[in-house]
This record gives sequence, C-alpha cells and structure tokens, in this order.
Amino acid sequence: MTGSPFESGSLGSGEVDLRHHGDAEVGGGLADFAVNVRTGMPPAWLAERIRASVADLAAYPDPRPARRAVARRHARSAGEVLLTAGAAEAFVLLARVLAPRRAVVVHPQFTEPEAALRAAGHAVERVILTKDFTLDPAAVPADADLVVIGNPTNPTSVLHPADAVAALARPGRTVVVDEAFMDCVPGEPESLASRLPPGIVVVRSLTKTWGLAGLRAGYVLADPHLVGRLTEAQPLWAVSTPALVAVEACSTPEAVAEAEAWAAELGAERDRLAAELSARGLYVVPEARASFLCLCVPDALGIRALLRQRGYAVRRGDTFPGLGPDWLRIAVRDRSSNDALLEVLGELGI
Repeated sequence: MTGSPFESGSLGSGEVDLRHHGDAEVGGGLADFAVNVRTGMPPAWLAERIRASVADLAAYPDPRPARRAVARRHARSAGEVLLTAGAAEAFVLLARVLAPRRAVVVHPQFTEPEAALRAAGHAVERVILTKDFTLDPAAVPADADLVVIGNPTNPTSVLHPADAVAALARPGRTVVVDEAFMDCVPGEPESLASRLPPGIVVVRSLTKTWGLAGLRAGYVLADPHLVGRLTEAQPLWAVSTPALVAVEACSTPEAVAEAEAWAAELGAERDRLAAELSARGLYVVPEARASFLCLCVPDALGIRALLRQRGYAVRRGDTFPGLGPDWLRIAVRDRSSNDALLEVLGELGI
C-alpha cells in the first residue's frame, strides 16, 4: 500500500474500546512488539537504588526530594510539580478537578485521557487529525475550554512543533499535553515542560524510557494553583517510596544524558525499520520520533493474528479513534529483534 490512507473527518465520537492497551496483547511467550516500554530496563544502577529504598518502607513516602529534582530538571519551581502514580493517575486527577464545558481530545492518541474524562462524567468530542496526523490548531473548536493532545503522539509517533501546540492555548482554556514519549527525542526541542506557557499542563512519565511500568512513576507540570487543586484531589501518599526514589534518580543530569544517548540510538534503528517496512510497500506514518511506528497494512487484524501464531505480538490500531482495522503499531526493539520480525513478515508475504 502506498500513499496516505486516512479516513476523512474532524469531530467525531465513534465507539471504540478506550481501555484496550498494549499489555493486553502480550503474554504466553510472545515476542513483545506491542508494549512501548523500553526492554532490558531498568539499568543496574537504577534497579539498585530502587532495591535499597525498600529499607525505608516503614516510613511514609516523602515526595519533596523527588519534586525538587523534577523542578530542577525542567527549570520549574517545586510548586509547579505534582508527582503521580504514572501518567494514568494524572489524567484521572485532571478529569476529577477540571469542569470543562466543551472538552476536546485530539486523536489518534493515547486513549486513557478520554477514558478518564468520560469516567468522571464529562462529555468528550474528538478532533481526528488527517494529513499524516500533523496538528492543525485551527481544527480545534474555538470554544473548547479543555484540549488534550499527545506529543510525540501515541500511536502515530508524530512530533508536533512546540509552537503549534502552544498556539492551542488561550484565555479560559486548559491544554493538557501528554509528553510521555518526549524523552525519545534527543534534546526534547519541542517540549513545553521548561516553557510551560499559561494554560498549558504537561504530563510526563518515567515508564517508557526507564522500564518502570510496574512501579508507576510520573508527574504533572502546571501552574501552582492547578497543582494545588490536583494535590487536594490526590490520595495521601499516592506515590510510593520506591517510585519517588526512581523519579529523583532519573531526573539528574547524568540520567537525562543517558536517556538522550539512548534516544539517539533508538532514532537510528527506528528510521532503519521504517525504511525496511516502507520498501515493502507499506504506509508508515512519516517522520516518526517516538519508540514505535504506526503503519497501515491491508487486513491488519488478520496479519496480527498470523503474527501471534508465529510468536509475535503487535498492537492493533482499531482501538484508537481515527485509525481502523488496517492499522498496527509496532514497537522498535534492537536490530536483531527487528530483523526477526521483518523475516516473519516476509514469510507472510509482507
């Protein structure tokens, strides 16, 4: 398949399974190309710090050192930081605290923000991106007072320009930017975490780069007033001591430099894999910048089933609003693992 196979449309609310995620695809000894968490993590130095923190479990968690570390990492004040049990908790807290009149989620993107808003009783509209899934700020209704967008976006791997995302902000509107995969981008040039324009809320996660999905570690960057409201809605001691230790450790300049070196290596292998898939006539969403690729494959669900029979798990795309049954998301692994997947795809005639 060549060309740009997009569905037309802008606002929509079709029913999909918003609570289906990549972890539901894996297990049973399958090679995991479905979950976007970096494999082989956490590194030994981080694992050792987390293990050592167990000695302090008798005491209640103290978030202050980790909060200060995050603030330093992004050149913010500590009052602009809320530590959370992963990005997922951040979306739930925002849904509980905010009272939007017109909430809009820009899709395709991670579905938990919309699921959290709906669970909190909010009506949600969708802006479905076309044209290689790049952001057109004008596509968002002018009277939307809550806008949610990912950058770089899961599942498309598209990195939106910071200025285009910042252009969504306006008086009376909150813009939530999911930057869970921003540390896949060397130097993070399009991040708003250090800029934090008025009305912008940035959500970050340590899950992906550091392999901490089971630990649940993330944070929100926002103006102190909103951080205060979110804190009031958050249960006491919501973030465990081991998670706080991980947040502090991963926010040091040394850890940030290590992550950036990995991001550069990832980018080279991601581009190679994208080129291999494109050479087979598949449509791969261009300019991918995260740790995964989004591609269009005729009868993707059937291909997914055949891959499972051969021991490989990939992420179905039809549970993302704006995609459909011909889309898959594939995590980028190391070169040998990626080549093994390519070989199996070749055996399937792809």
